[in-house]
Amino acid sequence: MGKIKKKFSEGSSRTYTTRNRALRKLQVSLADFRRLCILKGIYPVEPRSQKKANRGSSKPTTFYYAKDIQLLLSEPLIAKFREHKIFLRKLQRALGKDDLTRAKGLETRRPEYTLDHLVIERYPAFVDALRDLDDALCMVFLFATMPTVSKVTNEIVEDCKRLSTEFMHYVIHSHCLRKVFLSIKGIYYQAEIQGQSITWIVPYQFSQNVPLDVDFKVMGTFLQFYRTLLGFVNYRLYTTSNLSYPPKVDQSMDDSAAGLGSLRIEAKRVEDLIKATQPTETTVPEVAMTKEMKQRMETLGSKIKKIVAADTTAPAYESVGDADGDQDDESQQSDNQLFAKQVFYLSREVPRYSLEFVIRAFGGRLGWDQTSGGGSPYAENDRTITVQISDRPVQGHQFLDRIYVQPQWVYDSINARRLLDVDDYLIGQTLPAHLSPFVEYEEGDYVPEAASKLAAAAGFEGEVTNLKPEDRDQSEDSEEEDVADIDGASADEDAPDSDDDEEDEDAIAEKQHQKQLLAERAGVSFSEYQQKQTAKPKPTAAGKKRSKAEIEEEERQKIAISMLSKKKRKVVNRTQADAYKKAKDVNTLKTRKAQAAKSAKGKKN
Repeated sequence: MGKIKKKFSEGSSRTYTTRNRALRKLQVSLADFRRLCILKGIYPVEPRSQKKANRGSSKPTTFYYAKDIQLLLSEPLIAKFREHKIFLRKLQRALGKDDLTRAKGLETRRPEYTLDHLVIERYPAFVDALRDLDDALCMVFLFATMPTVSKVTNEIVEDCKRLSTEFMHYVIHSHCLRKVFLSIKGIYYQAEIQGQSITWIVPYQFSQNVPLDVDFKVMGTFLQFYRTLLGFVNYRLYTTSNLSYPPKVDQSMDDSAAGLGSLRIEAKRVEDLIKATQPTETTVPEVAMTKEMKQRMETLGSKIKKIVAADTTAPAYESVGDADGDQDDESQQSDNQLFAKQVFYLSREVPRYSLEFVIRAFGGRLGWDQTSGGGSPYAENDRTITVQISDRPVQGHQFLDRIYVQPQWVYDSINARRLLDVDDYLIGQTLPAHLSPFVEYEEGDYVPEAASKLAAAAGFEGEVTNLKPEDRDQSEDSEEEDVADIDGASADEDAPDSDDDEEDEDAIAEKQHQKQLLAERAGVSFSEYQQKQTAKPKPTAAGKKRSKAEIEEEERQKIAISMLSKKKRKVVNRTQADAYKKAKDVNTLKTRKAQAAKSAKGKKN
């Protein structure tokens, strides 16, 4: 007789565990358990059968993997949380007895903990940290613009500002920004770092009202881990780019609201590189070096100096905008140096915090109005300025040696990866639609008119792909028709038609001949008959009679679908229904567009 198995010893009841059982096993409170799960990256799961996972009970509850809870037993943060609780209990007792001396002593010995080991544990490779950086950047940039309240201290806000500014400086230095989109929620950015696409959103710098229904404790726990993660990532990015970390802050520039210009990005010193290459002192006796090794060690410092001198970089702010002589040819100019030949000036009404970042990330130089902040390298009357960005319908005074455009021209040029024509973006002009660069059009999708124009101007290269023939320019349509006519004529001369096409042509010719005979009997001359035929409208594609081949193909498809199994037939029918719904939505959008254009035309008249 085999061994009798104990109940709930295997299966779903063994794989999953409920939250209450996890709390009893870890001996922690619910708040500490939530903090642990957030910091360790443990999330609830949904078992296939909740009744089996809950040991026969159908009561709704939250489930976790039993192995994840077992992993939490060896987490050192649990001991730190207990030490903090003991500290709070002692501090409250001292304050209750008005023992301020003991309370101050306890405050100096407040227990602290770090999350460095969690970052290394959750992200063994640096690429893994980059893949999971989207949420961290969104959270840090959000709290960098938050006002100081009771649950969001000034220390947290300043640290988020520092981390976000350091990351933006790396994006500027490496020219890895790829896409920008202005939405109602905020400004979306996408950068490509070490082959990974990182997308984050930055809120507009408006005065914010802190909502009362938001649980800042949960958000603060996420932010605590994200700040540690972003600090690790910034350090790794700076060191791999041979930049000193943390960057130095110019206090005078920071006090004058210089923005990104207040940080000084510097390369590592030659002395630091030499010290990093030299071996550390040990108690073990050194091995006698040969003459060749001594010569190499003596020349090591000079070689490092040559390497650093070859990689010459300009000052922190000016380095991004210096254009080499090799960039005169536009064909050789890369996409990440789009504004390398331009010098911008920002008027006081435009969002400087965003334009400064994107312009410098694409190699441009810029100045701004003194009311927007100090530290501007260019004054408004500087003759080297080529483009001035303004958002006012009327400009008080204009310089003839520069172009005045609206801010959208910068963002649309970045998304199009080329400098767009400024005629549609001049001061006072009605701006074209600001399209999202994150949308990739597929076959059958509705393509806006602005997207088709951009794609046609760029030679159908870029984000907009698979455009329909009706979305192309008329010139291209005429060229394609000419080519099709020539190809058709050559095909008629070289290759014979199929039997179905010959039968259709014979039937059409026979009907035409009968019509001519009837017209001749009625006394109609041949010239009048030809005029009547040319005056008749040509049948459209929708009203054209289908050929015998098209009808046979449709019947063949119906027969093939009917021979499929029930499961596959459902999949095919669902696919056809989705395609029909998609086409219906596209037609609805086209109808609305035509109605809007008609109403706008009527208002103008």
